Amino acid sequence: MSAIAAGLRDSRERFNQLPRRTIWAIGAVVLVLLILLPFAYQPASGFIDDCVTALAYVVMALGLNIVVGFAGLLDLGYVAFYAIGAYVIGWYGSGFFASINGSKGFHFVAESASHLPGIHINFLFILVIAALFAALAGTVIGLPTLRLRGDYIAIVTLAFGEITRVFAVNGTDIHPFGKNYPLTLGRQGITPIDPIDLPGLKAFDPLNLRPWYWFGLALVLLVLFVNFRLRDSRLGRAWIALREDEVAAASMGVPLVKTKLMAYATGAAFGGMAGAFLASYQNTVNADQFEFSFSIFVLAMVILGGLGSIWGVVLGAVALSFINSRLIPDVLNGVPHKIGLNFDLTELSFGIFGFLLVIMMVLKPEGLLPERRRQIEFEEGVGADEALYEARA
Repeated sequence: MSAIAAGLRDSRERFNQLPRRTIWAIGAVVLVLLILLPFAYQPASGFIDDCVTALAYVVMALGLNIVVGFAGLLDLGYVAFYAIGAYVIGWYGSGFFASINGSKGFHFVAESASHLPGIHINFLFILVIAALFAALAGTVIGLPTLRLRGDYIAIVTLAFGEITRVFAVNGTDIHPFGKNYPLTLGRQGITPIDPIDLPGLKAFDPLNLRPWYWFGLALVLLVLFVNFRLRDSRLGRAWIALREDEVAAASMGVPLVKTKLMAYATGAAFGGMAGAFLASYQNTVNADQFEFSFSIFVLAMVILGGLGSIWGVVLGAVALSFINSRLIPDVLNGVPHKIGLNFDLTELSFGIFGFLLVIMMVLKPEGLLPERRRQIEFEEGVGADEALYEARA
């Protein structure tokens, strides 16, 4: 693991020394290769399926990185925003409200579902609605944590995530939309969900995963652009100052309340967008999807790649996603049986993720592709510890 991390660090240093035009040219070539990647596989290939899921996880991890990596606010309830985004498309992109408008339905720029009952809004508008709902929820979760630090923030966010899961499971008994409309359908699930239907194009086909891949890639590029712009903005510098020393940041005039709430709301918005996209792709919204373990899974992506490192988080999200969806179930799942053990490796998935995190914390605590500032901090800490040990000796 340390050898891999050292190789990645050396490669990045060499890459940063290249002329800017060369870097842009390499980036353009990589982007073209990513766009053309689906043509190397069948339209319904399992590999493309894994890629689409990985792209959705990248968006979620980049959103959580704003909260945890940029602002230094430990969030253990990020699954709540995934759930909110998923239920937004469940409400406004399915037959959930089947009796509305005399069972004729309500349709807004949704040609493929224009004949179906329920509310059917074009997916682009649903993305915006999901981002707004999740951002509002992020603000709500941020309010109780304004005077808290460290582990106490983690406990509050954990509670929020669990509350959301309980509401998702027991939403059949809650009727905020009227007697005939529960909040959720619990473990029964809301299905089918409308596929993505872009203006001027045919609705996405579940048997042709290429359009799903391209839309997910476009969503990742959008979120990457916003992340880089935010990191280099005044707000981004305020987040970093808050992460480094909250007291010093406040003394220098950083508005703590506004800065924290903006971090929660922005990160939550990305989680809501990814939740809506993933729900449409999976064609269902089920309460069992929103377990606490999912929050830890996304947090592991951020830690593995490197807290605060945008490209590191992308790397960590892609790596853990493929480990979870391809390496463990398809490649290594039968290994225990070959050595005489009677269990499947998929039963130990989260144990494997935990083991990887322990190894990372020991060998490469700053992550596979760390942010430059955090890398310097860790190197200075190591040097200081060695100097102190020599002085005592």
